[in-house]
Amino acid sequence: MQHVKIPQDRIGVLIGEGGETMREIEAEAEVRLDIDSENGSVAVETVGDPVRGLKGPEIVRAIGRGFPPEDALRLLDDDMMLFDVVDIDAASRNKNDMKRQKGRLIGEAGRTRELMEELSGASVVIYGSTLGMIGTPEQVEAVRSAAEMLLDGAPHGAVYSFLEERHNEMKHQGMEYHRFPGDQS
Repeated sequence: MQHVKIPQDRIGVLIGEGGETMREIEAEAEVRLDIDSENGSVAVETVGDPVRGLKGPEIVRAIGRGFPPEDALRLLDDDMMLFDVVDIDAASRNKNDMKRQKGRLIGEAGRTRELMEELSGASVVIYGSTLGMIGTPEQVEAVRSAAEMLLDGAPHGAVYSFLEERHNEMKHQGMEYHRFPGDQS
C-alpha cells in the first residue's frame, strides 16, 4: 500500500461526481483507493495486476498536480507512459519571480503551454508551483527541456524552435519505424 498526499481542492476531482472517477481509476488500475478528504491523504492498495497497480499512485499524483482524470488515466495506455513534474518554485528567487516564471511557462493566453503540448505530444498542466507532464519518455524529455530553457530565461522564440526541431525528430523517427509497410524484400 502506498500513500499519496494531494491538495485539498483536487480531492473532488479525484472522487468525481458520485464517486464515478474514483471507481474508474480503481477498475482501470486494479487498485483500491482510500481517500481522506480531511487532509488530502490517499491510500492506494493494489488488488489486481501488480504492474497496473504500480501506476495507481502515479495516476492519483497526476490528478493532484492538476491533470484531468482522462489525461491521468493515459498512464495506463502503455508501460512507457511517464508522469513527471518540474518544480517552478525551485527555479524562482521569490514569490514575484515565481509568478513571472509561471507566466513565461503559460505564455500569452496559454499559448506557450499549448505549443509545448502540440509539439511534444505530451499532456502539460501548470498547477500551483509545478509544471506536470504525461507522455512517452521522448515527449516528457522535450517538455522538460523546453520548460527548463524558459525558466533559465531563454527567449520564447528559441524555445519554440527547439520544440519544432524535437517535434520533427520524433515525427521522423516514427516515419523510419513504419517505413515500408508490406515490403517483403
